[in-house]
Amino acid sequence: MNNRKMFAIVLAAAFLGVTAGTLINSPQAQASFWSNLLNGLTSHFTQSSTTTSTAGIAQAPAAPYAPASSYEQQIVDAVKQATPAVVSIIISKDVPIIEQCPATNPFTNLPPQFQQFFGQSFNYTVPCQKGTQLQETGAGSGFIISPDGLILTNKHVVADATAQYTVILNNGKKYNATVLARDPQQDIALIKINATGLPTLTLGDSSTLELGQTAIAIGNALGQFSNTVSVGVVSGLSRDITANGALYGSETINGVIQTDAAINPGNSGGPLLNLRGQVIGIDTAVVSGAQNIGFAIPINNTKKDITQVENGGTIAMPYLGVSYITIDSSIASQDSLSVDYGALIQGGTGQPAVIPGSPAAKAGLQSGDIILSVNGVNVDQNNTLSALINQHKVGDTVTLTVLRGSQTLTIKATLAQFPNS
Repeated sequence: MNNRKMFAIVLAAAFLGVTAGTLINSPQAQASFWSNLLNGLTSHFTQSSTTTSTAGIAQAPAAPYAPASSYEQQIVDAVKQATPAVVSIIISKDVPIIEQCPATNPFTNLPPQFQQFFGQSFNYTVPCQKGTQLQETGAGSGFIISPDGLILTNKHVVADATAQYTVILNNGKKYNATVLARDPQQDIALIKINATGLPTLTLGDSSTLELGQTAIAIGNALGQFSNTVSVGVVSGLSRDITANGALYGSETINGVIQTDAAINPGNSGGPLLNLRGQVIGIDTAVVSGAQNIGFAIPINNTKKDITQVENGGTIAMPYLGVSYITIDSSIASQDSLSVDYGALIQGGTGQPAVIPGSPAAKAGLQSGDIILSVNGVNVDQNNTLSALINQHKVGDTVTLTVLRGSQTLTIKATLAQFPNS
């Protein structure tokens, strides 16, 4: 209520009081009337000042946000626990500085009568390089796995051997990073910064994942929005995908996790978490033009790499040396195969079925062979040939059960180190 209205009320009350004074003859009654009026006005003004705050709108008391459910609280807790250990990785390169430089006038050899049209005043320039400058060319994500600065990321994030890499922590501190190792077979790399006492993430167990369980992705989305959080579910398991990149071409990645948690360019190398805040995967790829179909490398696939690097070595992956497709009931029906599981050895575009000089070639494997099992474990959609081989070390000898036509063979192959090329 504004002052003008309140003034009118006071005048009206005063008038009534004067009138009442003429009607109420008793001095005690008049005193009681004025006392009651004063108390009423005081109470009204006091109440107005406490309920009409900003623009007359009632304001809720300030209080910390309280999650609406225990599920929401789990997500909040997992993000708070993980965020300090998630980093942004900035990629920089020396790029040429292009300017316009003077060039020889191409018209100097014209007859004199034409020189007036293309004489000394004609300025002729061509593009030329004037040195180089360091320029940001890309960005990705990673996460700290040891207090002394060991960071896990994607191989394709740090694929350029001529680039410089800078790690930016959640608190804004920047460090130059050294690439320690790149996995030759998987999209995994380990880099190192010179720091101590850093927060770390706990690695979970990706072998226990269930369809529909919550998945939380954190990363440097689009290379601009660090520690962006998105939440979804585990949408699929043991997917085989082919990813494409400017630096590494086409690469097949086996056994990845599918999730509908939003994964954007720049998220590559960031963690995929469960509700306990444990890493279950490394965000690696997204389907272009699709809605919320992203992929992450199971964290268990990285543990052998981490152990090898922590022990001071490089990543040495076991290698059999065949191109294959994993058989299922659809492929078995399409190709009229006698089995609906196994790895069918066959070449692709520019890729031989059996690589010359490889352990597979030395063991006598041939195009058209079907590898049914490795050391007694059947090859299928849940246990691909590459996954079973990766469980072993370089130098291990594995026993393969192979179907060749109608004949079942037992073949031993000694695994070599995966070649860099």
